Amino acid sequence: MAAIRNIVILTGAGISAESGIDTFRGAGGLWENHRVEDVATPEAFKRDPDLVLRFYDMRRAAIQTREPNAAHHALARLDREWRGNLLIVTQNVDDLHERGGAERVLHMHGEHLNAWCTACDARPRWTGPLIDRPPCPVCGAPALRPDIVWFGEMPYRMEEIYDALRAADLFVSIGTSGAVYPAAGFVRNARDLDAATLELNLERSQGSSWFDESRLGPATELVPAWVDELLS
Repeated sequence: MAAIRNIVILTGAGISAESGIDTFRGAGGLWENHRVEDVATPEAFKRDPDLVLRFYDMRRAAIQTREPNAAHHALARLDREWRGNLLIVTQNVDDLHERGGAERVLHMHGEHLNAWCTACDARPRWTGPLIDRPPCPVCGAPALRPDIVWFGEMPYRMEEIYDALRAADLFVSIGTSGAVYPAAGFVRNARDLDAATLELNLERSQGSSWFDESRLGPATELVPAWVDELLS
């Protein structure tokens, strides 16, 4: 561990599942009652905006009733105490990392608690519903949509992520399926640049074979133990 200074951490749905937030796919998952094509594409929003807005209004309300868990708090501790570079790249659109106390967080797929004005490009904080087409607080246009990266759209701040990966000594993936690109390819980017790679996951992901080490179990157990080990 003495050679490690710069760390990139990727977090996925598995870290928030233990706070009661639905996982991305699978039984009981976020999309179980809706096809992705119906709620998570620009075409769906154009075709049936009420369905899409209602779906995200429900998700936005739900995450505000959830609390950060031990894994979020452990990463916040790492953020406070790690003296090297650290970037927590999350695929999650909840705010549990921030409410847990982490600051060096990048939401590559957007945030439920932001809206995006397609008229003026503002991204105001937003905690209420969008179904009634409220005006943008910046320009006044009724042009707000969820600030979520839908399928077919480019994830946010990719150059910043790749710059961090190029400088990383350690890449850690927590609670991800290894199925959604471009995030699923980050481990290979890190390996190509000789960074150490570690997976912390409930079960082996689709990309497990790319990691130097995989530790399996609940994030609320694995992440605090790993942070203790790293900071010791």
